[in-house]
Amino acid sequence: MDRFLSNATNKIDAKGRVSVPAPFRAVLAKKGIQELYCLQDFSFPAVSAGGPELLAQYERQLATLDPLSPEADELSLLIHGGGIPLRLDGEGRLMVVDFIRDFTSISSEVTFVGRGEFFQLWEPEAFRSAQAAAREGRRLRGLSPR
Repeated sequence: MDRFLSNATNKIDAKGRVSVPAPFRAVLAKKGIQELYCLQDFSFPAVSAGGPELLAQYERQLATLDPLSPEADELSLLIHGGGIPLRLDGEGRLMVVDFIRDFTSISSEVTFVGRGEFFQLWEPEAFRSAQAAAREGRRLRGLSPR
């Protein structure tokens, strides 16, 4: 599989590192991703992580805007000012830096959530709540959860 699917929760170690789930590491390896672009999500208290293509996708969207427009200014502020590069260590762990902790309120555990072409880092209870709200929203709109 070449997409990030499912979710898993892992503990942060005493040095502030968390093991990226093996299926996610396999996708990164298959895609040849060495460095992650990590971005504060626009809607959720989560940090999105993906390869260079994730940043390129946002920059393509930015390139369609008038560079002097408020929309371009806002998008650049979010994608450039709200993103950092991170690397996994040799054992497949990611350092949970303040950039991640401050935005997500992650403390001792991280829930990794597959989002297809990228994955997200969530505080576990925030993920459970957001997923339940998404399910309920679909139910209220008469949509099947499938």
